[in-house]
This record gives sequence, C-alpha cells and structure tokens, in this order.
Amino acid sequence: MNAIQIVLLLVVAGITGMGSVLDEAQTHRPLVACTLVGLVLGDVGIGILLGGTLEMMALGWMNVGLAMAPDTAIASVISTILVIVSNQGIGEGIAIAVPLAAAGQALTIFVRTITVFFVHKADDYAANGNFKGIERMHLLGLSLQALRVMIPTFIITMISANAVSSFLNSIPEVITGGLQIGGGIIVVVGYAMVINMMDVPYLKPFFYMGFLFAAFTNFNLVGFGGLGLCLALLFIQLKYNVVGGGKAAVATPNNQSVNDYDDDLDDDLDA
Repeated sequence: MNAIQIVLLLVVAGITGMGSVLDEAQTHRPLVACTLVGLVLGDVGIGILLGGTLEMMALGWMNVGLAMAPDTAIASVISTILVIVSNQGIGEGIAIAVPLAAAGQALTIFVRTITVFFVHKADDYAANGNFKGIERMHLLGLSLQALRVMIPTFIITMISANAVSSFLNSIPEVITGGLQIGGGIIVVVGYAMVINMMDVPYLKPFFYMGFLFAAFTNFNLVGFGGLGLCLALLFIQLKYNVVGGGKAAVATPNNQSVNDYDDDLDDDLDA
C-alpha cells in the first residue's frame, strides 16, 4: 500500500464518517463505502461483493429515537481494507465487520456526546446573531465524525499485511464459520424486508415476472438490471401519461389536458 492509496483511503474514510450523520448521499452505506475502498486498492470486485453482502445485513440497522444502530461506516471501510490487503474471503470480511460495527457504535455515541458542547455553543452564537460562529460549530461537529473513521483507518493502514494475515488466520474457524452463517441469515432477513417494502398490488406482476425470467432464461444480474430499468421507465410513462418534451398531460373534466388550456389562454392573449 503506497502513500497515495493511504491518502485516498483517509479521504474515503472521512467522507463515509460524515455521511453517517448527513445521510444525504448515503456514502456511509456498505455498498458505497466498500466499493470506494476497493477502487482505491485496485480490487473493485471484492469491494462490491463484500459491500453487497454487508448492505443486506445492514438494511435493518437504523437509528430509532435514542437507540443507536451499529456503525456501518467504520465496519465497511476497515473490513474491506483488511480483506483486500490480506487476500481473505467474504466470510472473513463478515467476521471482521460485525465486531467493528459494534465497536463503531460505541465510538459514535462517544463522539455525539462530545458534539453536545458544540450544539450549546451554537445556541449562544445564535442568540448573538453570530452566523459565522454557528457555521464553525457545524463544521467542528462534522469534522469529529470524519476523524472518527479516519483515525482507525490510518492505524489499520500502518499495520503490515503479514500481521493482518496472521491475525485473521488465528481466528478459530468455529467463530468465522458461525459469523458467516449468522450473516447469511441476516441477509435473508434483509431480502425479506425489501420484498415487504415491495408489497404493492399493482407492482407484483413485475415481481413475479422476475422469477419467471430467472427460471426460464439465462439472464445474468446485469441483464436483469437493464430489464428492470426499461420496465420501470415504461411503467412511469404509462402511469403518468408522459408525452414529448417531458411534460405530463393531466386529464381534466372536459377531457382536455393542461397544455390545451395553456394554448387557449395564449390564443386569447394574442387576440
């Protein structure tokens, strides 16, 4: 691992750490974080496979009220680094990610407790109308979230590949195998959650169509993805009556579209 890769890994770690609290770009999700790490280390395939597996495990991980979910950011970044550097498999990655997620959960609680000080300080700045001070408090709190993932990532990058391999090989097979089986069960639960969210009557024909294509054709996942995209675009066009120019013709009581009324109004103005 060279210096450029280490710097890029720290950038990815910082982005995922901030994404875990911003939630806007979803950069903390395993599929995104693991893929970016794999891209930096030159093994995108392992990054996507590990990220996809961890993503299905993490579908049910969410913050509800004061309940803090396991940390997907630090688990995704560090587990992918260790797996790629030490040439391990997906099972070892799951075995690493599960305890890392629990440790990251405790670290997240600690960091968010510290940021309470910045919140109160921002309140003081708001009372005085100091907008620059409020911005500084926001940036400081966000920086702590970035450092929360960057510092452990930097420590991992300083450890030699041989030491990482020795550590991973020293884990008893009963533990790695058990975690791999448990992770597989959680993946099934993740699939069930996705199917439950898809329980919309008028979308079920597409769901069953996918099973029929999988059973009677030789489509791969890329083909299914392209087919699903085409069907989704077709469904949107048919449901919303999308016409040329990207405008939707909205029906009116007189069977005229909004565009027709606009044309009538333009004719009146011209007259």
